[in-house]
Amino acid sequence: MVKILQYGEGNFLRTFVDAYFDALNKSGVGQYEVNIVKPITFGTLERFEKQNNKYHIVLRGVENGEAVENVFAIDSLAQVIDPFADPDAYYALAKDPDLKIIVSNTTEAGIYFNGNDSVDGFETVTYPAKLTKFLYTRFQAGLDGVYLMPVELIDNNADELKKCVDKYIELWDLPADFKAWNEEKNFYCNTLVDRIVSGYPRDEETKAHLLSLIGKQDDLMSIGEPFGLWAVENKGNISDYIKEGIHNIEVVLTNDIGYYKKRKVRVLNGSHTNLVPTALMLGAVTVYDCMQDDKLSAFIDRALKEEIIPFVSNDIAATTAFAESVKERFRNPYLNHLLTSISLNSISKWRARVLPSFRDYYEKYGKIAPNLTVGFTYLMAMYALLEKTDAGYEVQLPTRKITLQDDQPYLDYFAGKNSVRGFMQKTDVWGEDLTAYAGFAEAVESGMEKIYKGECLI
Repeated sequence: MVKILQYGEGNFLRTFVDAYFDALNKSGVGQYEVNIVKPITFGTLERFEKQNNKYHIVLRGVENGEAVENVFAIDSLAQVIDPFADPDAYYALAKDPDLKIIVSNTTEAGIYFNGNDSVDGFETVTYPAKLTKFLYTRFQAGLDGVYLMPVELIDNNADELKKCVDKYIELWDLPADFKAWNEEKNFYCNTLVDRIVSGYPRDEETKAHLLSLIGKQDDLMSIGEPFGLWAVENKGNISDYIKEGIHNIEVVLTNDIGYYKKRKVRVLNGSHTNLVPTALMLGAVTVYDCMQDDKLSAFIDRALKEEIIPFVSNDIAATTAFAESVKERFRNPYLNHLLTSISLNSISKWRARVLPSFRDYYEKYGKIAPNLTVGFTYLMAMYALLEKTDAGYEVQLPTRKITLQDDQPYLDYFAGKNSVRGFMQKTDVWGEDLTAYAGFAEAVESGMEKIYKGECLI
């Protein structure tokens, strides 16, 4: 029996991690038992108690060009613990020799150090502080270490978690032997996760439809997409417990977690960011709308094939295959992924997700990337239309009015009708002067003139 401690009971973990261990159990690969611990005081566990820790997930999307809705009964949860009400059950896990894995999803803000946390505290201390106390209990019980696999969406999530634990060991003046044990016996494995999970259905019609598929009442049901990828840093003997291959999600053990992050950020996120302002200005509402539009879908294809994929890695075939899976996900009719939602913080997203591909293309060919330039031109054209109103910062598009959300200084800059070229020169925004790319500023300004005349750049 391999036992897993899971900090967090939310939709993502239940539709991703717990579905993976459930699939391993049902395929006969091993025997896994998930023990959920509620990491914060907010919320109750009544739904779990009512349903004996059993629930269903429905994976809705497109597979091989066909719309699918697949139901999975998830039975991998052994117990769901409220450590604030039942600390004995919580610390009993620390003393269990079968415990091998700790997973967490405490949001991006969950992994941080607070120098005011007391070693005697629990309810008000951070997740890393709670984890440090848990690991110290395990150390005192004379047991071996565990594999820690956080899925919080921050860079080098496990490395950052370990830094916090090390700081608490120092803050609380815990024994040197424990510090050495944590260093040598615990394996902090960085991870990258990828599955869109929308959780419990929001509208009554969808809820009724899914309950009819499940065949019974389920207050814990969760909706996700068929695609799922968990890239896990390969450390120690983790392959004894984490099995590669497709088990509801695809799991990869790798020594290069950076490749998977780069691939996701540039191919999936970069495509989104390059597409959104263009699509919004041309009247689309969702990502699915874009995939149904010949011009927009061709625009996505060109940018991927010519300006993004070639610069992710030398394995063009593998990146191309991933890009095809991304486009299939974009065609998911069930996601209803609003372009306005993706447009949040578009400036910083362009810098992180698109600029690296743009820069690589320029360095190789000595000229600006045409499709990424078009996407940036529509972005600047949209922001240049910003007006500050009582409702916020609004843009009147050709087909509707939308509100943009971004860093306050950027919104104020454009609402003040300052120049696009001047904004492109801001090194504090982009990390460099974008006008240094020969012909870039001129292409953007010329393209904006065409857009405002009603011309389509794609």
